[in-house]
Amino acid sequence: MTAMTADQRVPGRPLLNRRLAEFGTTIFAEMSALAVRTGAINLGQGFPDTDGPEEVREAAVRALRDGRGNQYPPGPGIPELRSAIAEHQRRWYGQLGLAPDPDTEVLVTAGATEAIAATLLALVEPGDEVIALEPYYDSYAASIAMAGGTRVPVTLRPDTGSSSQAGGAEGEGTFRLDLDELRDAVTDRTRLILLNIPHNPTGTVLSREELAAVAELCVERDLLAVTDEVYEHLVFEGEHIPIASFPGMKERTVTISSAGKTFSFTGWKVGWVTATPELVGAVRSAKQYLTYVSAGPFQYAVAEALALPDSYYTKLREDLRAQRDLLARGLSEAGFGVFRAPGTYFVTTDIRPLGETSGIDFCLALPERCGVVAVPTQVFYDHQAAGAPFVRFAFCKQQNVLADAVSRLKGAAG
Repeated sequence: MTAMTADQRVPGRPLLNRRLAEFGTTIFAEMSALAVRTGAINLGQGFPDTDGPEEVREAAVRALRDGRGNQYPPGPGIPELRSAIAEHQRRWYGQLGLAPDPDTEVLVTAGATEAIAATLLALVEPGDEVIALEPYYDSYAASIAMAGGTRVPVTLRPDTGSSSQAGGAEGEGTFRLDLDELRDAVTDRTRLILLNIPHNPTGTVLSREELAAVAELCVERDLLAVTDEVYEHLVFEGEHIPIASFPGMKERTVTISSAGKTFSFTGWKVGWVTATPELVGAVRSAKQYLTYVSAGPFQYAVAEALALPDSYYTKLREDLRAQRDLLARGLSEAGFGVFRAPGTYFVTTDIRPLGETSGIDFCLALPERCGVVAVPTQVFYDHQAAGAPFVRFAFCKQQNVLADAVSRLKGAAG
């Protein structure tokens, strides 16, 4: 048989859907590959460099050895994990009226990323508008595109003079939501508002008053809310308040979270959706055609992790607060403008005090320049000029690693 030529093997049309082609490889994959290639310290991608609690790892091993979850788990997730998720919400937010039914109001997913994709595929029709706060996590844009929706960005902007180069651990200001701009973004075609609270990459934690205003807008304009709350336990100043707890929001909110950030097992990819039975049913209808099911043995382990005592969550938060302060102070001393990060894993910086204006160029050169990898936040903006001078650093690393990175950055600045 004669071998096919390349022209015969490759179709004439592009191999990638044109709506997805604009996204390409994620910036996290690109920068992590650059870190490996150059031997640089990776402060770009937000994964811890230590594993989570030993007792949770042992729970996963027990499940494997006992043959639990090695075959298809139930589509909505194993009952033990769904009950643990429901109890977790009652434990932390029951006083706010959140107590989901584990049988009808909880769905286990392959991490929060799948939960976001399945939710948007389920709830967004072609031509619907989805409001997202920019800078936004990159999978939001791709998921909206896959659903056929139209992305409508509302930009979080830094307070005037809110970055700092000197003094304490961090700058005095953070990125803020303009509520008037959010209201003006809503049209008759708007289907939902996609929120990330606490917010990656800026670290912003919306206040109770801001969330109340967003909730009122959703009720007034009959909008759904989809909230990515994976950093719910990583709030250092302020408080985390699920928007589903506000009047009129429970029946119109899909809440998403995961085990990766809370328990330092980002590779396990165990996430979940909580919402009314109608909304969960819609999301499950889409989710079943994505991964179908996933992470069977890990589901048993995460069920045990969610029952860890309050002291675990307190230590996690305080350890990360110390890591945040170490990195933020070092970045400030190296000459960066540093924005206050009330939550998440990340510190956003302004490179203009260093005489730089392009975050992309700066981040591509940084590994060779001083052996540190960061992420340019410009790639998370539709309005790219607004994000051009900002660079994100992850502080979910051991203190000695952060100290080494700071030393390298100071050396390069000097």
